[in-house]
Amino acid sequence: MSKFHKTKKKHMKKLMVLLVCIPFLAQSQRLIGGKNIVKWNVASMAFKNYHFTFERHIFKNISFSVSYRTMPKGTLPYQDLLRDQISSNDIDFSKLEIGNTAITPEARIYLGLRKMRGFYFAPYVRFATFDITLPVKYTVNEGTPTAITKEALMTGKIKSTSPGLMIGYQFHIATKVVLDFQIIGGHYGTSKGDLNFATTLNTDEQNALRTNLSEIQANPFKFTSTVNGSGAKIMSDGPWAGIRGINLGLGIRF
Repeated sequence: MSKFHKTKKKHMKKLMVLLVCIPFLAQSQRLIGGKNIVKWNVASMAFKNYHFTFERHIFKNISFSVSYRTMPKGTLPYQDLLRDQISSNDIDFSKLEIGNTAITPEARIYLGLRKMRGFYFAPYVRFATFDITLPVKYTVNEGTPTAITKEALMTGKIKSTSPGLMIGYQFHIATKVVLDFQIIGGHYGTSKGDLNFATTLNTDEQNALRTNLSEIQANPFKFTSTVNGSGAKIMSDGPWAGIRGINLGLGIRF
């Protein structure tokens, strides 16, 4: 057999092997390149947040995702920061409790040619609800021998709507496992809510509580309060801002 025929036969064998492998290669690409990813944002656990995301490829380098975040109601770990933001000597910050839930739809635009891989920009809107218990002290008949200090537990919800933008990088670390590195993002919007204290108050109690509630300030938020014989209410209205970043999402692609 001539050298030409040997070379030709060798190339034919390679071609046959390639033809046999194509279905398996296609199957592998399908498994790696599925249109859906479910992610658990593990870094948010450091702040007692449970954060999950579903992402789906929709067109070329564009995908859509929606995430759900929840934090059980409890005391805050960084109370000193909150004291700096809220001006009041009558709030017991050690008993202040906050929980929250948030739903965040976002569109992701990937800069590379691969779907749902590489650097991306993600415009989003965050819809958040904060469940708050705010303990406010007030003293009845202050400065007299009959003075008594009481506590009003103002409870309720503040809701915010905040559009924003985030950048990040997503890559595969195994056949069907992805890592979503959310580098930095920020949102800014509006918030509104009510905190209520339902109880029977006499005239002296109303006057003492009214004075203390009127002194609470937390710029740039606007607080207005009402007090009557059936209790008290704080109405909150103002801007809302937040930062997203340095978060890792571990996901399965299918």
